[in-house]
Amino acid sequence: MERIVLYMHAGSGNHGCEAIVNSVAKILGEPIGILSVNVTEDLQYSLKKLSDSGRISLLQERHFKRYRPIHILYYIYRKITKDRESFIRYRYHKVFNNKELPELAISIGGDNYCYDIMTDDLVLMNSAFNQKGIKTILLGCSVEPELLRKPEIIADMLRYHMIIARESITYEALKKINHPRLYLLPDPAFALGKKDLPLPEGFSLNNTVGINLSPLVLANEEETGITMDGYRALIKHIIKTTDMQIALIPHVVWERNDDRIPLRKLYDEFAPSGRVVMFPDASCEELKGYIARLKYFIGARTHATIAAYSSLVPTLVIGYSVKARGIAVDIFGTDENYVIPVQALKKSDDIIRAFNWIQENQANIREKLSVKMPGYIKEAMKIGALLNEVM
Repeated sequence: MERIVLYMHAGSGNHGCEAIVNSVAKILGEPIGILSVNVTEDLQYSLKKLSDSGRISLLQERHFKRYRPIHILYYIYRKITKDRESFIRYRYHKVFNNKELPELAISIGGDNYCYDIMTDDLVLMNSAFNQKGIKTILLGCSVEPELLRKPEIIADMLRYHMIIARESITYEALKKINHPRLYLLPDPAFALGKKDLPLPEGFSLNNTVGINLSPLVLANEEETGITMDGYRALIKHIIKTTDMQIALIPHVVWERNDDRIPLRKLYDEFAPSGRVVMFPDASCEELKGYIARLKYFIGARTHATIAAYSSLVPTLVIGYSVKARGIAVDIFGTDENYVIPVQALKKSDDIIRAFNWIQENQANIREKLSVKMPGYIKEAMKIGALLNEVM
């Protein structure tokens, strides 16, 4: 068993999850174990090369839903014994059943603490590792400040041996609980490498607007249909007023949460213009290679926007939680004009007006990014030194 395991990796079909694992593996510079929801999925993308080289070991989690009799037995056992962590030991059996245990278990979910539906499992995982004497780290996290009003979440946070927040809104909220080892460092994916594949037909180098849209953002809008209406209006505006091409770029391709579904609707509507190209699925490094050659980017997925920021591409974020605002504040000193909360969309031209501001200020934005990013990426690389201090 490696000294370090990463957990809460949901699979590489979410290329943000893939980017975090890829980057952390390279930052740490030693073999690490990856507890994965879907190893088969991971082996389709960049983690295969890391696995083949011995940089990571992919450890498949058990899934109760695939073994209903076992699920029932564990449920009865937990009901009788009150041993709630037993579900976690079953799920992560490749760690807990090993003769040698890791020294560190690192939760890499990023925004997992932004969703109430996930907090119960997160608390149990943290507890299960601690019961075995394994130090836990919460890495690259965003936490909704309101969540920290709950005593059980405060107790959970204090159980982590170290917390590394990825943006200052989360960091300032966590400071109030007086965690003894709390740090602020950029998301590790800012240090992600890129691969430059040949550009597809219809992509104009440095004269293309990249667009990303997610079902998760659509689910958080307050006015039904306003986000799609805003994206349609934006595409019409770009076609009418500029000579730029438009690239539709998915960053999550899970069946249950697939960016290609809303993006395909936009493509089908605007393909006859000859100005729109729909990107196929690709690894996180390949997607960053495409994004780096854009003129502008409008993104809903956090790690798609991180790929753009770190490639010095002027970016407008369509956000829904603390993470988008916090990252923008840390880079630009404000989230105003850089982030539109999807909940704030009221008119179909809201995104057009925000994009026009990005266009009008693009030279200044590029200058800010070119000054900020080298040091920001170096800060992300400090994660390795911090973790080594723990062991």
